[in-house]
Amino acid sequence: MAKMKENCHVLLVTFPSQGQNNPSLQFAKRFIKLGVNVTFSTSLSALNCRSNNLHSIKGLTFAPFSDGYDNGYPNIGKSLDEYREFYASFTVLGSEFVSEIFTDRAKEGRPFSRIIHTTVLSWVGIVAKRVNSPATLLWIQPATLLDLYYYYFTSYKDAFKNCPDEDKSLEIPGLPFLVSIREIPSILLSSDGLMDWLIQTMKEHVELINSESNEIVLANTFDALEFEALRAIKNVNMVGIGPLFPSSFLDGKNPSDTSHGGDLRQRSKDYMEWLNAKPNASVVYVAFGSYSELPKQMMEEIAQGLIGSEGPFLWVINGEKPMENLSCKEELEKQGKIVSWCSQVEILQHPSLGCFLTHCGWNSTLESLVFGIPVVACPLWTDQDCNSKLIQDVWKTGVRVNANEEGVGEAAEFKICIEIVMGGGKEGEELRKTQRNRVT
Repeated sequence: MAKMKENCHVLLVTFPSQGQNNPSLQFAKRFIKLGVNVTFSTSLSALNCRSNNLHSIKGLTFAPFSDGYDNGYPNIGKSLDEYREFYASFTVLGSEFVSEIFTDRAKEGRPFSRIIHTTVLSWVGIVAKRVNSPATLLWIQPATLLDLYYYYFTSYKDAFKNCPDEDKSLEIPGLPFLVSIREIPSILLSSDGLMDWLIQTMKEHVELINSESNEIVLANTFDALEFEALRAIKNVNMVGIGPLFPSSFLDGKNPSDTSHGGDLRQRSKDYMEWLNAKPNASVVYVAFGSYSELPKQMMEEIAQGLIGSEGPFLWVINGEKPMENLSCKEELEKQGKIVSWCSQVEILQHPSLGCFLTHCGWNSTLESLVFGIPVVACPLWTDQDCNSKLIQDVWKTGVRVNANEEGVGEAAEFKICIEIVMGGGKEGEELRKTQRNRVT
């Protein structure tokens, strides 16, 4: 590709979570290959978890700032109220930092050409307007979800609110399915006020998009996956630039993970040796993201479902002593392997993997597609309900766990879904065939 104009330098500001920083770093590396210098900015606590090897990449510099939570931010699954306070602090301190670094660089004669910011950081776009900088949104969720937010905050808000149960559905221009209450982002249905900060930032994203003509939005997706969704908003030029994860994995290679210390690398060796001893397509991989701590009841139901499936599994569980109160701890340890961390892209391309039981975060969804692993979808919140709809009904690369009246999937349901995906029957084989063909 042609090189960008000389001395082009962008400021990339990301939310301090692994789910945003990982794809953003891959985006930065791709930009650098085009001849663009990138300054990567997020909180101190997030960058402290990254590999020192990143600092050796020519064209990439880091500009961390304190968000008031330098020892780590709250787990959103534990306290939405505390998480709201964190976001307020991150917004205030981050706004001051972005404004200062932009103006200081201009005074030094080394101006940034553009500010790029990720999802939920609408305040960066607002700061960019204040300092008179061009700004671009890097949307790290599916294009379909941005369409949903856009229409909710423009011409379809009343229609969304009149869709109170699963028996009613709504047709949205450009979306590949009829929208029911299950697909509406859960934050828009919240009534306790704890998610108002997130609703507001999504509304500001839409307002910023509408403030420009033919606004360009970069999205972590690709045409073959979301062709209609990328073109659903007529006054927005949404460009799919994904999937944003290491090109070495896309090329079928398996580089050693150097982003963690020796202890984690040893743990990697342990679970890889365990996987190596399993037959092809025999293992269920269970992971719900880096920061999700599941309720005890849900943990118990998943555990009983795994035992009922009678097959080997690799389960990544966050938190302190998460299995302590499970009734079937001994049976679990005999049947599968439980770890507190793993390299997910390394796991998903292992030949022993047959199924991925996931919350359907967007990074996990993309990774399952690229590596051809069919999914048991168990969404928790925000974009994950929409993602699971795409997986089951649009791409047909997995099945969704149906929840009971209390909103929890039961053990029997987990067992059935695992057996459908892992089974040698027609339905399981069709899922695997569709998954293999999806991105080829």
